[in-house]
Amino acid sequence: MKKIALALTAIILTAVGCKSNEENLKFTEKVEKAHHQEEFSAKEAVQFNLKLEFGGKDRMDAKFTILTNSTKGVIEYKNGAKIVFNKDKVYYSTTIPNEESVRFDAFTWEYFFLFPHKLSDPGTIWNEYDNKEKDATNYLTEKLTFKSGTGDAPDDWYVVYADKTTNLIEKAAYIVSINGGKEAAEKNPHAIQYLEYKEVDGIPIATKWVFWGWEEGKGLTDELGHATLTDIKFVKEDADYFIPGTDFKTK
Repeated sequence: MKKIALALTAIILTAVGCKSNEENLKFTEKVEKAHHQEEFSAKEAVQFNLKLEFGGKDRMDAKFTILTNSTKGVIEYKNGAKIVFNKDKVYYSTTIPNEESVRFDAFTWEYFFLFPHKLSDPGTIWNEYDNKEKDATNYLTEKLTFKSGTGDAPDDWYVVYADKTTNLIEKAAYIVSINGGKEAAEKNPHAIQYLEYKEVDGIPIATKWVFWGWEEGKGLTDELGHATLTDIKFVKEDADYFIPGTDFKTK
């Protein structure tokens, strides 16, 4: 009986220790673990179709192929037009549907896709966030800002909500300051909601995005748009595929 009691005590202490260690993990560590960050980073590239609608109108219907380290990517439209990015350089074919939004499209949608895997990128700053929304107890919530000089829009910020049960990201409120500046952007913050997670090679990936208006203390407000992601798969890097055509323009 004494041996059984000792064995049970050891099991209980181990369980308590594991739970304590889990609770002591940082927000980013919990989320990255839930999203299988190590396994994702071990892949070379990921490919998916994105169909995006805003305000009841089609905004994008294209195939994305991006390196998992986010350094290179290709967006290929139905008409054969392409956007190719390599780090901060963007190239595009003359038949692109919307030339004015080329740089925005090159980096925004792939960033939203990769977001759960970019929480520890250079230049990221994480702080506690006082979530005062009605359902605050359902989430782990922190605020992400960026060091000066990070990316195209270092004044952007995100309020990130991870489901407290799964540690998967469910929502991220954000501002887009690249056009009108931070002050103007903060008057109209938006949010992306990640839904319908499915495993691809054991890695959870959201297959539906919903875009909302957002208010501090209130959370999601009006629905603005949505996107569906299909044919998601990990692929090998084909270096030639990421080379822009000789007639491509730059932005």
